[in-house]
Amino acid sequence: MPEIHSTAIVDSKAELAEDVKIGPFTIVEGDVVIESGTQIDAHVLVADGARIGKNCRFHQGAVVGSLPQDLKFGGEKTTLEIGDNTVIREYCDLNRGTKHRGKSAIGKNSFLMAYTHVAHDCLIGDNVILANAVQLAGHVTIEDWVIVGGMVPIHQFCTIGQHAFVGGAYRVVQDIPPYILAAGEPLTYKGLNRVGLKRRGFSKEAIKALYKLYRLLYRAKLNKSQALEIIRSEVPDLPEVKTVLDFIEHSERGIIR
Repeated sequence: MPEIHSTAIVDSKAELAEDVKIGPFTIVEGDVVIESGTQIDAHVLVADGARIGKNCRFHQGAVVGSLPQDLKFGGEKTTLEIGDNTVIREYCDLNRGTKHRGKSAIGKNSFLMAYTHVAHDCLIGDNVILANAVQLAGHVTIEDWVIVGGMVPIHQFCTIGQHAFVGGAYRVVQDIPPYILAAGEPLTYKGLNRVGLKRRGFSKEAIKALYKLYRLLYRAKLNKSQALEIIRSEVPDLPEVKTVLDFIEHSERGIIR
């Protein structure tokens, strides 16, 4: 049987794995699924629509699966999905989706530090770190292995590409391409995320190709169309290069400059 503190309120319709732990004064509503090994500390609200994976940890005061702060939300049934081994620290506020996407989602092995806000219809990948008080507006996409520094607000509909690193306390109002460091006000390209790429086993060939790609895109005093034409003809046709080109092609808000 799940280990439920005597002061917790857990709806009988909630689906809890046998070894789930629920702390003091926590509330778990009815339309909730919590898988094996997950621990939920004191004063947490797990609201209708939460779908929580295995071996997650929710610290004191987190609000999980709360209603979207969005005027188009009409009470439709939507979800907040959280992958295995993800940690949610104190007082995070994680909203479920609207009819636009039907869900918000946070991937596996991610770490959301205290006071992080994830709004409706956000998609966060695997192995993502959001530092204290990062604030996501609605419809934000954060791809795998991204790190965002503390107190960063992210504008609605922005996308942050995989393996990017965003410096603390800067505003994100346009898309951030993969594999780079971004900082400054306004936010700009500050170089390749070399340390992160080396730690994650990217080849020297891939890092060299990405360095050349971004030098042409950001340092060569070319407009974007000119830079992309040269990149396609001169930069090796590697999967990492294709990832960047696809990201730029599909960017809806435009990439940072």
